[in-house]
Order: sequence, then structure tokens, then C-alpha cells
Amino acid sequence: MKYFLIAGEASGDLHASHLIESLKQLDPQADFRFLGGDLMAAQVGGQPIIHYRDMAYMGFADVVKHLGKILGFLGTARRAIDEWQPDALILVDYPSFNLKVAKYAHNLGIPVHYFISPKVWVWKEWRVKDIRRYVDHMYCILPFEPDWYQERGYKATYVGNPTVQEVARASKDFPDFAHFIEENGLPDRPVIAIVPGSRVREIRDNLPLMLEAAARHPRYQPVVAGAPSIDDSLYRQVIGDMAVPVLRDQTYPLVHHARAALVTSGTATLETALLGTPQVACYRFNGSKWSYNFYRRLLTGKYVTLPNLITDEAIIPELLMHLCTVDSIDRHLADLLDETASRATMLDGYRRLADRLGTAVCTATAARLITDSQAKS
Repeated sequence: MKYFLIAGEASGDLHASHLIESLKQLDPQADFRFLGGDLMAAQVGGQPIIHYRDMAYMGFADVVKHLGKILGFLGTARRAIDEWQPDALILVDYPSFNLKVAKYAHNLGIPVHYFISPKVWVWKEWRVKDIRRYVDHMYCILPFEPDWYQERGYKATYVGNPTVQEVARASKDFPDFAHFIEENGLPDRPVIAIVPGSRVREIRDNLPLMLEAAARHPRYQPVVAGAPSIDDSLYRQVIGDMAVPVLRDQTYPLVHHARAALVTSGTATLETALLGTPQVACYRFNGSKWSYNFYRRLLTGKYVTLPNLITDEAIIPELLMHLCTVDSIDRHLADLLDETASRATMLDGYRRLADRLGTAVCTATAARLITDSQAKS
């Protein structure tokens, strides 16, 4: 079976690599082509047609500015599909790009599988029309999504959440704190983990505020989780003269050993929750109150971060746009560093979150459904 996969960001590369691993176990003769990253490349044994780091544009202005490149990437994906004629297309999140490719493949009669639903329940609900038209099978990783789709006339399947297995797998190999700081050349002081995102814009917007808030707690050392697609020069530029280390390929153990974490809103908030570290979710973007009010009118739910969405509770603080300031970050962070009621309440919310997600092996379940569907087609 020939599978063509598209993942447009770091988290998608991770999840898709594990899906490829599960597909290979079920179909040892499977062949793969992909747009994605280094983790997918390691599983496939070949290079991506386009690397996700070249596709990582965010926000309307950023997309418009690079529209020519994005259209070029779409053309490249379509030509690759034409030339290779895959048996199935597997899309991983990244809806603005992937739904256009879904339409193209559907019109060629290629079955379209979507692993990790776009967050259409947050905004751009109109995309459901394209999903109904062009996506044959939707595999959801959030437990409330199938009911949401059902209410809109589309059948989707919850397959478990990949982050559950990824965190559990990584947790088996964590060193203890003494070994962690020794291996990374860190002083013997408690840590505040800073996870500023995987895109240049996110890092520029959020990291300076996170660093300034963390610096107000001199008993703790701030340590930045470096994103695989970001060059060291950006971190050096933003951090400046501050003596703050950036650790590569250490995000999970860093967050695990941290007393608390400052996290840019996204998949990392769920990872941090499953690792059991209290956190503050930060998303500065342009810091405009007008932008905040504009996007709030577009959003359909009460929450933005995954822990809060999944549980339908305000488990972690969400500091968005103009509400994300050094003072607001510090206020919430200070309340989590000691043994406070806020810290205990958040950790209790994490337990409810884990129960809601369940323990199904997400990629194995999705791979079985994909191969079963392909066998029937």
C-alpha cells in the first residue's frame, strides 16, 4: 500500500512518525511519501518532499506575505500526488493547507484519511462543509470531537490521544533531577521551564515576557525548551545578555523536573498537564485588545487551551494577547511555585483530564482503521 502523508508542523511530524511506525507494523510492505519533518524521515528512511519548517506560517498577515511560497508548496504536493498515485492520502491537522490537498486527492478518487481533526470547533466552523465533501475518514484525538461532528451530520471516530502515549513512553527514560542537571550543566536550583512554541513569531512574541516574569523569582532558574525547527541564533537574539540556557531535545524531562512551566498555548499545554507540572498558558501574539476582541467573537467555545477544552473547566490560566503581560504571568506563576490551593487544584484537574482522555493507543488504533478501510476499498 502506498501512503502519502502531510504534516505541517513539529507536533504533526511527531504524531505522524508514530502513525507511520504503526502502519509499518500492520503492513510491512507499505511505501511512504510525505511532507513533514525529521521524525517522519527517520521512520520512512527518506527525506520529505517539503520540510515543515519551510511551511510554518501563522496569522493572516504572515500567510498573505508568503502567499506565493504557499501556493508553490500546494503545487508541489499536487504534482507529487499525480506522479506517485498513492493508494491513500493521510493528513495531519494543518487545515488551511491540508483541506486544499484533500479536495485535490478526492477529485482524483484517492481515499482521504484525516488524522488529528482541525480545531474547527474553535473557529472556522464552515470548514466542516469541506470535511464532509472531501474527507472519507476523520480520526479524532479529543474525546468531545465525534459528538460535535455528529451534530453537524458527519461521522468521526475518537482513537485516543497520541500525547498520552508519547508522554508515557518518554517518562520511562527520565533521569532523576540530579542526573538531569548534571547532564545539562545546570546549577542545583529548582527550575522554571519555559516552552515558548515552535514558530519564530511565537518565540519573538512570548519568550521575552516569559523570561522577565521568571526572572522575578531568583530562587529558580529559567530554562528554555528549544524547538527542533528553530535556529540557536533566534534564542540568542531574544535572550540577549541573560544567563538562560536553551535545551534541545529535552522538553519532556525539562518540564517533568520543573516546579512550574510557562507554556505557549498549543499541544505543549496538554503535554505539560500529562507530565504533571503546573503551568501558565501564554499567547501574546500582537498584544492588541482589538485583536483579542476580534478573535473572541470568532471563537465558539469558552476556552482555548487543550486541558481546559477537554475537561470543559478552567484548569489552567489562559493569558491571551493583551491579557498576557509580565505582571499577569508573574501573578499566576507565583501562585504555583509554593504549595498553594491553586497548585493543588490544578494538579487535581490534571487527574480528571487523564481520565477523560483514556488509555487507548492512538496511532495503533488509527493505523488499524486506515488499513481496514483500505482493504475494503
